[in-house]
Amino acid sequence: QVQLVESGGGLVQEGGSLRLSCAATLLTARSFDQYTFAWFRQATGKDREYVAAISRRNGDKTYYKPSVKGRFTISRDNGKNAVYLQMNSLKSEDTAVYYCTADVECDGYGCPWPYWGQGTQVTVSS
Repeated sequence: QVQLVESGGGLVQEGGSLRLSCAATLLTARSFDQYTFAWFRQATGKDREYVAAISRRNGDKTYYKPSVKGRFTISRDNGKNAVYLQMNSLKSEDTAVYYCTADVECDGYGCPWPYWGQGTQVTVSS
């Protein structure tokens, strides 16, 4: 089991940047690098959607929703037990609550994602 806490959301103008952080607290003997991580988002009135994912270990494999590829970058720091989502060139359609999720039974995109954070609001204006 793992506890996830997102931070870094806020209000930003179109074209701006934000970096979201996901801090993981491990509640089992499993090490941080055994977990794969992903970011999802949910806009008001819409279903939750996948944004990006990163593989176990060094995170050498990453996956992105096509509409964010080239603008967003997912990364991990195993020394800090943290996952990040760098968001550049933000657009109005990126406005949503962003969630961090983790899985230890899978690796990368397509996992069941049993563990979730509370979410952080990203609002892109103008």
